[in-house]
Amino acid sequence: MTFAAAIDALGETAAPERVGDRAASRLEDVRALVSREMIDVESLVATHIAAGVSPAIESARHLFDAGGKRVRPMALLLANACFAPIGESARGLAAAAELVHMATLLHDDVIDDGDQRRGRPTSRRVWGNAVSVLAGDLLLVEALRLASRARSETWPELVATLGRLVDGEVVQLRGRLAVSLAEETYFEIVRGKTASLFEWALRAGAREGGAPARAIDALGAFGAHLGVAFQLVDDVLDYDADEDLTGKSMLADLAEGKITLPLIRAHAGGDQAAVAALVARVRAGDASAASALADAVKSSGACDAVRDLARTETSRALALLEPIPASRAREVLADVARGLAARVS
Repeated sequence: MTFAAAIDALGETAAPERVGDRAASRLEDVRALVSREMIDVESLVATHIAAGVSPAIESARHLFDAGGKRVRPMALLLANACFAPIGESARGLAAAAELVHMATLLHDDVIDDGDQRRGRPTSRRVWGNAVSVLAGDLLLVEALRLASRARSETWPELVATLGRLVDGEVVQLRGRLAVSLAEETYFEIVRGKTASLFEWALRAGAREGGAPARAIDALGAFGAHLGVAFQLVDDVLDYDADEDLTGKSMLADLAEGKITLPLIRAHAGGDQAAVAALVARVRAGDASAASALADAVKSSGACDAVRDLARTETSRALALLEPIPASRAREVLADVARGLAARVS
């Protein structure tokens, strides 16, 4: 999927009847604002993938060629554009954001025994777990090389973000030994694994644009809330989505034993013993239990509650844009957030 195709897909999910004519039309402005830069970013990512050796190159390229919305690099560029024209350094940081994201996907698929990603077999299925892990490591090294060329604060912030990503993954992995149905644990994972990279991308983009400290903080907080909303949406779509649009098997997270918020809310508001028993059976590999648990989650109303929470997180993110100077970039950034939230409408 090319960048243009990804924006088309995002626009389709944010249909006018769902988020309003203004929001849908603003998504088209992404092309006018950052399409040329995103082409450069994709070229940079490809170049840095090729800096490795075989078969890690092929494993990483397999994931890259599968496409994706490229939301993180796009958001970074838009944050920069809120304050200044997008330069070479911002392009490099946007590529770094995508390289880190891709690395986490390669690693996640190994940890989770994932079989499908973006509508095609995962890299680990094609090249094996060891190569997939090393391909992810390659991408992290290249991301750090790119970020080391940026302003002094940006590189150490990326290192700290990588620490948060690892911590989030460890907390999630720890849950395989001792299941936690606590919302606090869930949000600890989300803030580490998803929101932290969004936060870094927005802060890095704003800093490269010469934004004042207050604006950098505001856009970073916007990114954090956007990341939470993004994950909440994905968690709902695991139970209620069109596989052809998402490129992901229904109940994939559930089958991998991941405890997400729809399940947590269903457990809290229903027959806790029955839900817990089904969770145990799913984690033991019982496919019929996975289907029964999915039905229980959907019938509980938990998906609707998580949809509402995703909208709330999006609203919190949008409020943080108010002190940012008015510009087309700010408006497009806002409507990208609205478009992502609209995936659960």
